[in-house]
Amino acid sequence: MEKKAKILVVDDDPDILEAITPVLEAQPYEVGTARDGVECLEKIREDMPDLVILDLLMPKKDGFAVVRELRENPRYAKLPIIILTSVREDASRRRYELETGLALDVQDYLEKPIQPFEVLHRVEVLLKKLAG
Repeated sequence: MEKKAKILVVDDDPDILEAITPVLEAQPYEVGTARDGVECLEKIREDMPDLVILDLLMPKKDGFAVVRELRENPRYAKLPIIILTSVREDASRRRYELETGLALDVQDYLEKPIQPFEVLHRVEVLLKKLAG
């Protein structure tokens, strides 16, 4: 039996979690959720996902800090990340570069609002690319 890919969806907006999670769960994915960056990092340490779908603007610890922490830790440096946020991509990339001196190292970037099935499509494409 093929192993289910584990996906962690991280967003403080319950509407986003309710829209995306069922679409992913209808596929052969094991889906977990977190509502802020602190919970996200805890869940990653407990059970490493195959992919993280990450909002940038969240309480406690934002997505920028999560990306920075993951990329600085050799254990998580290659963990695939899809950003899903209302922040324009060029603004996010500039902010991250100004704060860290590094490029925003993520595999895909989606701007809200977006249809859940488009998220699913991007997940499928990325996981195929990583597997092949």
